[in-house]
Amino acid sequence: MSDVILRQVHVTDPGGPHHDEVVDIHISKGRVVRIGKRLSKSAGKELVIKGLHASPGWVDLRVHFRDPGEEWKQGIANGLDAAAAGGFTTVCLLPSTTPTMDGRGGIEYVLRRAADHPVTLLPIGAITKELAGKQLAELHDMRQAGAVAFADDQHVVRNSRLMLLALQYVQGLPGASTPVMSFPQDPDLAAKAMMHEGPMSTRLGLRGLPPAAEAMAVMRDIALAEYTGGNLHLATISTAESVELVRQAKARKVNVTASVAAYNLLLDDGCVRGFESMYKVMPPLRSSEHIDALREGVKDGTIDAIVSDHRPEDREHKVIEFGQAAFGIIGLETAFAVANTALKGSTPLRRIIHRLTHGPRAVLGLPALHVEEGAVADIALFEPEADWVCAEDDLPSRSHNTPFLGQRFTGRAVGIVGKGQLRLAPAFATNA
Repeated sequence: MSDVILRQVHVTDPGGPHHDEVVDIHISKGRVVRIGKRLSKSAGKELVIKGLHASPGWVDLRVHFRDPGEEWKQGIANGLDAAAAGGFTTVCLLPSTTPTMDGRGGIEYVLRRAADHPVTLLPIGAITKELAGKQLAELHDMRQAGAVAFADDQHVVRNSRLMLLALQYVQGLPGASTPVMSFPQDPDLAAKAMMHEGPMSTRLGLRGLPPAAEAMAVMRDIALAEYTGGNLHLATISTAESVELVRQAKARKVNVTASVAAYNLLLDDGCVRGFESMYKVMPPLRSSEHIDALREGVKDGTIDAIVSDHRPEDREHKVIEFGQAAFGIIGLETAFAVANTALKGSTPLRRIIHRLTHGPRAVLGLPALHVEEGAVADIALFEPEADWVCAEDDLPSRSHNTPFLGQRFTGRAVGIVGKGQLRLAPAFATNA
């Protein structure tokens, strides 16, 4: 990319030197070279979009690209294009691929495939071999190859001794403290569940997932983290009980962080009443008291990160009977819009942006980035007040398993600047 000047952008960068200022930003050779009012023209491009905001690049801690194994559902290049359209400059790829990313070779493969894209891909290695929960994977080799964390995705590590060993082992790995990412759920209580357990599940005749299934797993993993001192991340918590348990653990200085899926901040279990499979997600859509607690957790910092939990599926796995449909939706392109719409009026914009930037970077032990002169130009571009309706043309993802088509939102991603390249969402491509 040649030089580019972002004109009259409102900087939202909590803790940064230009937070809440309206400035021009001159980017050259992948770095911010100057920030000021009415900068002189350069030989490069100028981007002028009314209401444009800029923040440090957003980081998504939970994405699937189905590569290797099911590339027809997404693939790495297409997934990274979706991330750029959603304002994410960095994404963490989960290891539930075919074969599983449980060794050095899998980590190196995805890094090679993503090397030339403006979005940075950070691989997450498996905790256990083949996600089977029986034997620790090659954590040291994966860490040296570039893994930034370890997770078994939505496969629960049932063996408490094995989870304890993982939390102990990561403390001796090179580099920053490496998080063990747990998907907290008691597998016996969750067996065959299809939605949140409550009046709506009873009314629909669908087996429900009780909130206690999550709370019990949260309690176990926090106890193990407290005992070992290991770095625990609780991925996509969804209940009021979990929020309170994390809040109490942080007050005791336990080394624990948590994330929430954007859709769990907006949608409730009433969406399932029509048996529409696009609303079938895991963790499930919860009832209003849990949504309120999650929103409060984002607001007060109990929840460190908002994630998309991006899970592409083809029509054969999604557009079928509710009970047979796969869990999950795509979310990279809409994560900010969903979260901003859910939290607008109750949570300041700076805190929403913090949970997309500094919060997830801290989870990974990465230093905070700021929009400042001399810094790497790793920038998310967005319009927090935009009123728009999501259409298929807004979704670069190859799979379109989302309930948000036709949904009206407040706030949208415009694009990114990453690795010296400007990438804009489809609706703004004519400005590129």
